[in-house]
Amino acid sequence: MELLRFTTAGSVDDGKSTLIGRLLYDSKSIFEDQLDAVRRASVQKGSEHINLALFTDGLRAEREQGITIDVAYRYFATPNRKFIIADTPGHIQYTRNMVTGASTANAAIVLIDARNGVIEQTHRHTFIAALLGIPHIIVCINKMDLMDYREEVYTAIRNEYQAFASQVFPGQDIRFIPISALKGDNVVKPSENMPWYDDGTLLYHLETIPISQDHDLKNQRFPVQYVIRPESEEFHDYRGYAGRVAGGFFHPGDKIVVLPSGIESEITAIDTLSGPLAEAHPPMSVTITLKDDVDLSRGGMIAGVGNIPQESCDITTMICWMNPKPLQIQGKYALKHTTKDVRCIIQDVDYVLNISTLEKVLENKTIRMNDIALIRLRTTKPLFFDPYTTNRITGSLILIDETTNETVAAGMIV
Repeated sequence: MELLRFTTAGSVDDGKSTLIGRLLYDSKSIFEDQLDAVRRASVQKGSEHINLALFTDGLRAEREQGITIDVAYRYFATPNRKFIIADTPGHIQYTRNMVTGASTANAAIVLIDARNGVIEQTHRHTFIAALLGIPHIIVCINKMDLMDYREEVYTAIRNEYQAFASQVFPGQDIRFIPISALKGDNVVKPSENMPWYDDGTLLYHLETIPISQDHDLKNQRFPVQYVIRPESEEFHDYRGYAGRVAGGFFHPGDKIVVLPSGIESEITAIDTLSGPLAEAHPPMSVTITLKDDVDLSRGGMIAGVGNIPQESCDITTMICWMNPKPLQIQGKYALKHTTKDVRCIIQDVDYVLNISTLEKVLENKTIRMNDIALIRLRTTKPLFFDPYTTNRITGSLILIDETTNETVAAGMIV
């Protein structure tokens, strides 16, 4: 079955954790012991009903404050599709956590409190979703039960959001659903309280969103993770290059080029634990064997002849800074791109982005935790990359503090 990764985004108290809890509860995806534990915790907190947010808010600080702090991953499946949920924080203080949870998502659920409408945090999360290249946006207008399920409330919020999204998400797949996460309206079951809405429940949209075209299927990209050399009697001369397909389709007989050497060869076989394949595509993990013995190891890449990625030591990238220690201009960092590890130096900061107003602050060169900025850096060895808008795998990178080994930034190559 297809796997859909989706993330939640919204302001504090918009009901993200409650929505995920309702989705899991109504789709019968919660084990009995989990349900019993949440029932007991709900009683201890004095709730008159099951506190659905407790299914995802597992940290003690989260339960005490009633907010989400860390990214909580939950897994469930229906007969039509498998799902991985990233329940991310809504507070501006935890922007970096949202970026982490949304970085691999196929879809984002943006929650809006029907009482408050579109607010600054809605703009911020929508822009981050656009920045991260999330292909599908589902706008859930929550707490409709507190607004008497009125259609005009839903329509006004939808129109206001569309006006803003058209600036940052032109032509984007955006869907709108009026819901009540607490009561269960339009989450898994259609709402009897909103007969004026008939465009499907949240679960229906999650099951039917087309995701097969979300990957880069045009450009052949295969970053090598490991070279397999069994050196046994049965596989005496076997040399396979293992990794995950990052773009395009690969077939036995394809003419390819090996990077960074630039040597051309031909694919002889595509192997898996279950046997050989006639075709490999994203995001499959496979082992590729080549006709010629070439110098290729971890950090190298296999690409199609005449369709190689860009090559440069000078990279311009949009980053989200994730560390309490500010970015150091002319500072040295370790950089990880696909399976390649290099060192780099930060050359300059072009601008820091004001997410609330979308203004580019040119005079600000100080980047602190949760800031988003466009920077230029130079690597010790050339990277083979695509723009992030073309390929989210070959267009992304992370920066690492060499002294602490902490990930300090996530970057999207522009």
